Amino acid sequence: MANPVALSPEARAEALVRLGEGELDVLVVGGGVVGTGAALDAATRGLSVGLVEARDWASGTSSRSSKLIHGGLRYLEMLDFRLVAEALKERGLLLQLLAPHLVRPVSFLYPLQHRFRERPYVGAGVLLYDVMAAASGTSSGLPRHRHLLKRQALREAPALRSDALVGAILYWDAQVDDARHTMFLARTAAAYGALAANRTRVSRFLRQGERVVGAVVTDLETGNETEVRAKQVINATGVWTDDTQAMAGTRGQFHVRASKGVHLLVPRDRIISRTGLILRTEKSVLFVIPWGRHWIIGTTDTDWTLDKAHPALSSRDVSYLLDHVNRVLATPLAAEDVEGVYAGLRPLLSGEAAETSKLSREHLVAHPVPGLVVVAGGKYTTYRVMAKDAVDEAARGLDEKVAPCVTQRVPLLGADGYPALWNSRHTLAKRSGLHVARIEHLLNRYGSLLHELLAMVVADPSLGEPLPSSDDYLRVEAVYAVTHEGARHVEDVLARRTRISIESWDRGVDAARTVADLMAPCLGWDRARQDREVDHYLKRVAAEREAQQQPDDQTADAVRLGAPDIIPVR
Repeated sequence: MANPVALSPEARAEALVRLGEGELDVLVVGGGVVGTGAALDAATRGLSVGLVEARDWASGTSSRSSKLIHGGLRYLEMLDFRLVAEALKERGLLLQLLAPHLVRPVSFLYPLQHRFRERPYVGAGVLLYDVMAAASGTSSGLPRHRHLLKRQALREAPALRSDALVGAILYWDAQVDDARHTMFLARTAAAYGALAANRTRVSRFLRQGERVVGAVVTDLETGNETEVRAKQVINATGVWTDDTQAMAGTRGQFHVRASKGVHLLVPRDRIISRTGLILRTEKSVLFVIPWGRHWIIGTTDTDWTLDKAHPALSSRDVSYLLDHVNRVLATPLAAEDVEGVYAGLRPLLSGEAAETSKLSREHLVAHPVPGLVVVAGGKYTTYRVMAKDAVDEAARGLDEKVAPCVTQRVPLLGADGYPALWNSRHTLAKRSGLHVARIEHLLNRYGSLLHELLAMVVADPSLGEPLPSSDDYLRVEAVYAVTHEGARHVEDVLARRTRISIESWDRGVDAARTVADLMAPCLGWDRARQDREVDHYLKRVAAEREAQQQPDDQTADAVRLGAPDIIPVR
């Protein structure tokens, strides 16, 4: 097991210095799930690796997904058996070995609305889903699907209207806190030797003739530039793929289109159910996903050509999701029930089809110019396969023989010993003085690294207190986010290291000042800097709330852009 190094401010500064020394085997551009996965893949093959991200780890698509690790049941209907089989295998690896502290099972109820023809059709699909999972060799731990009569289904989900179903099928998938998982990939890559620096933007590529030989990166916190030499550069920038490719003077062999997916969070007591729901829509499917004290309702699938960094959510998006979920609920949801919202952009490989829901979720890897590999498309669940394929392609451009991928056997930091610690959670609670529910919360966010946080609470018991208006999260988590998880700004803590920005009624406004106070000693902030951080966060929340009232994408986007980034990324 790798030594659990910290993504501390000091480690970031050292990484930026070392990136400018010598020549790397691989420089990965992009700190989403695919980029961090590629850095981990390359580092565990014994390659020297750099990893840079212009914003924060997972600040784009990788913190704004449906938070599901799944095979993609609807892809069976499209006869995309290879993609489903691949994703089911990855689901099992994540649950059992790679990240059991971050990925956990979740059940879904599929209501049947037609008495005779629907059950055999859907049942055959779900049966095939379970069989393919079993064939992958990684399916243990998830129950098989069950057929339910109407009365059985209503016992599982009393919130459903009696006339909305004639029966149901219950099946299982898995879910993840996507932002934390992506950050853990970056941290694990660093533990295996990768030089990782967020808030570091590629300004331009270095060229020798046609060949890309590295990049000039700018530390957006200081403005300092560093020339990073690398034998191979991997472009893993998701919806920014075409923009990054343009810096290399090539558009590549494929293009990436952005599709907006919107999600709403409502309190758990608004929908009385012991299971999640999966509902048919005219275009795709709609999920109602259990998420702690909340339900996540999503998603939409619409073309997006506006600001990529902060895709805005409009009142039309909210109405669309509420209208569809209310068709099956005995007690309809109102806009006032919506506690949090978020929108993300899927990077879809551009095709001829007009509807974005029909664009490819497959991934592609290309070598458009010597020294530059691009990887794009895919889905969150198959990030590890995408990373492997990208590093395989980069390895072909290296002179020496490169070891094969081993990430299918490399657990993320925090995974080692997690099951035993979970079984010992009551003992841990007694020793620490924290309630067992707190220990469970910490175990499911940090795994075996929980001991690092408990040691900090022993040294300063005040860190064991909850954050204001965000009772699920402790003060120690804000400090740890800076000292160990690479958080540089208040927004990083409230939106990604924790999920306070979408889980609290005030979206983190009340906690912002306390978080800034806790971060200040770790980052050397004076009072003026703390005030600036808090002011920026409050403006972000206000802009998001106002955008949510706008009737369409264009006006919502214009309003959201009224709150500038804490550090502009040009």
